[in-house]
Amino acid sequence: MPGTTGGGEKLVGIVLVSHSAAVAASVAELATGLAGGGTTAPVAPAGGTEDGGFGTSSELISAAAAAVDRGAGVAVLTDLGSAVLTVKALLAEGDELPAGTRLVDAPFVEGAVAAVVTASAGADLAAVEAAAADAYSYRKV
Repeated sequence: MPGTTGGGEKLVGIVLVSHSAAVAASVAELATGLAGGGTTAPVAPAGGTEDGGFGTSSELISAAAAAVDRGAGVAVLTDLGSAVLTVKALLAEGDELPAGTRLVDAPFVEGAVAAVVTASAGADLAAVEAAAADAYSYRKV
C-alpha cells in the first residue's frame, strides 16, 4: 500500500500548497522523483482554485491532506502568503485537517524534496519538519 513500508510502518504524508496547480503538481513530481526507488511517502499537490485559476482553496487542501493521511501526521508546505493564511485558518478550525497536521516553515521546492525524502525513509513528523526547515540553509554559491 502506498504510504506504508513493507513492514506496515506508517509514513508521514506531504501536502504541497501553491497558488498554481501546475507548480504544486510539478514540485510533487520532482520531490517524489528525487526520493529514489522503493517506498515513497504519500504526496499530494493542492494548487490553485477549484475552477483552475490562481489562488488557494481550503477544499483542495483539506482533500489533499485526507488523501495522504496514513496516521503518522501530515506535513503541509506552502509557496506564498495567502497559502500560509489558508492553511493556518484550516488548522485553527480544528476539524478540517487530519489530526497531526503541521504547517511547515520551509522553502517550497527544496523543503518539499527534503520532506519527501525524509518521510520516505520512515522518519516521524518532527524529523520531516526539521529536514524541510533545514533546507533554508542550503547554499547555492
